[in-house]
Amino acid sequence: MEVPFLDLKPQYRLIREEIEEKLKKIFESQQFILGEEGRQLEEEIAEYCQVQFAIGVSSGTDALLVSLMALDLEAGAAVVTTPFTFIATAGAPARLGLKIIFVDIEPLSFNLDVTQLAEKLSREINKAKIKAIIPVHLFGQMVEMKPLLELAQEYDLKVIEDAAQAIGAEYPHSKQFLRAGSGGELGILSFFPSKNLGGAGDGGMVLTSDLGLREKIISLRNHGAHQKYLHLRVGGNFRLDELQAAVLRVKLKYLPEWISQRQARAENYERLFQEMGLIEEFVKTPPAVYKTKGVKNYHTYHQYVIRVKQRDELREFLLEKGIQTAVYYPIPLHLQPCFRYLGYQKGDFPQAEQASAEVLALPIYPELPESHQEYVVAALREFFLG
Repeated sequence: MEVPFLDLKPQYRLIREEIEEKLKKIFESQQFILGEEGRQLEEEIAEYCQVQFAIGVSSGTDALLVSLMALDLEAGAAVVTTPFTFIATAGAPARLGLKIIFVDIEPLSFNLDVTQLAEKLSREINKAKIKAIIPVHLFGQMVEMKPLLELAQEYDLKVIEDAAQAIGAEYPHSKQFLRAGSGGELGILSFFPSKNLGGAGDGGMVLTSDLGLREKIISLRNHGAHQKYLHLRVGGNFRLDELQAAVLRVKLKYLPEWISQRQARAENYERLFQEMGLIEEFVKTPPAVYKTKGVKNYHTYHQYVIRVKQRDELREFLLEKGIQTAVYYPIPLHLQPCFRYLGYQKGDFPQAEQASAEVLALPIYPELPESHQEYVVAALREFFLG
């Protein structure tokens, strides 16, 4: 049996006619940049993500970059983030000359350890010029936002939520559920094709409820223009095109259902691992931290990531069985060559380093057949138990 890591074709077959009709209208109108589809997508995403404003941009990476630009952080300012994430999270501030300070992860969720964040801030807030925090809601599950937001308020820090992998995810905050990207001053989304809400190419979104930040980002995404040929600041070409907006508007209608289907497949993996006797001794499945607190979108399972010993040998074995997997992420950011100048060494963030050696992402997407899941888990049982 061949089990692809991700198959987007069944999703496209479901919505092909809707998408083709939308694209036909755009080509007939010849309005490809900053048109009605983009405006309506911004309104719909803002409502879905429970913020006042959403601003479409060219990618999730550019969403991070333009968000940091909008904060006008002074040269030499520092931002705190996790070393266990995609490189864009730290790459964006690095491109602006900001200092990167890493804090290790919590080993169960893979997210930024807020307890260690508190310790770091208490020790270094004055000498390090820390001005912002970039928490990453990794794999579709949110960081512990309540204590993080309390720390941000205590130390007067800006929060940019990297929700590139977590659109729709929720966190139990006070008497309501906080949706990913809505808790800080700014939040960012990615619409890379493999995301839960993926486009037909690159795309991203900045979320905010601050009118001033919205106006600044609208300017920055269009070369800092206030009006045509009048540039109040230096920005860039960070616009989301109409073709991507149209595709995303169609898909957004299906997103709640797709998240539920991902959750169902994650639960099925858990059941299969239990039945096969693999959990704990051989396989650690991803915990749904907020599920018991009544949160509907407790985890959106952008990835279903297990922890195993002999990860690389297992991955090779699965590939021989026709099963594709992925590793997010094999090298933590503090050990990447491009960040060598930061001065971090192996051993500085042991939880991130151990995770990088043990994580393995299994196939998960809304249309994943149950027979594929059964085959995957049976192959793991064969590897560990013979």
